[in-house]
Amino acid sequence: MNGASTGSILLWVVFPYVTFAVFVVGSVWRYRYDKFGWTTRSSELYEKKLLRLGSPMFHFGLLFVILGHLMGLVIPKTWTEAVGISEGAYHFVATYMGALAALVLVAGLLILIYRRRTTGPVFLATTRMDKVMYVFLAASIVLGTWATVQTQLLAANHGYDYRETISPWFRSLWYLQPQPELMAGVPAAFQLHIVAANLLFILWPFTRLVHAFSAPVPYMFRPYIVYRSRDAAVASREPRPGWDPSERPGP
Repeated sequence: MNGASTGSILLWVVFPYVTFAVFVVGSVWRYRYDKFGWTTRSSELYEKKLLRLGSPMFHFGLLFVILGHLMGLVIPKTWTEAVGISEGAYHFVATYMGALAALVLVAGLLILIYRRRTTGPVFLATTRMDKVMYVFLAASIVLGTWATVQTQLLAANHGYDYRETISPWFRSLWYLQPQPELMAGVPAAFQLHIVAANLLFILWPFTRLVHAFSAPVPYMFRPYIVYRSRDAAVASREPRPGWDPSERPGP
């Protein structure tokens, strides 16, 4: 692989493929043999005020962060340039809008962790695996946020151009032509974020995070439900006592 070291191959080729295998096989196994455990184990019954604040912030922030990752990792730089998106415009959206989304995500996560730790019944319902999951989830999010701040917001000249290294490396894994040498000069903040994300995905199938695959997306596209009222004030005809008279069937 173009002279890449053994350590680089293990970290940037073997590790991602092992992560993907565990993620897919573990998720299939979990769904097949633990369907009753495929749940978030909702704690809304115990506390609602903080949940209504932290949960939307976390999930909407996460949604925009995921979209930003997809745009930065999956879409080649040449494509955005071909449609007229300048480097400055891309940098503004990816960095400043991404930082805003990360801020909302971190705030929501902190609220949810605070709620889980300080609300007695919620804390008692927290399993050991939940605690491990929160550690890896928080590590991945915080390291990703720090990488954005350190290498993008605080850096000059549009910051570090990860679309020249990390993005091609990521796509090379899916092409089955891995290029670990591209990760050699990547800032440590990004490298740590990627490692933490891989560890999180390895853990994913064995935690409550599997509920992400059961999100009720079709609910947004369901047909309208028509309700008919039994209120006499809005009835379609005047109410009549007794049974409706039967009629003799026609010839």
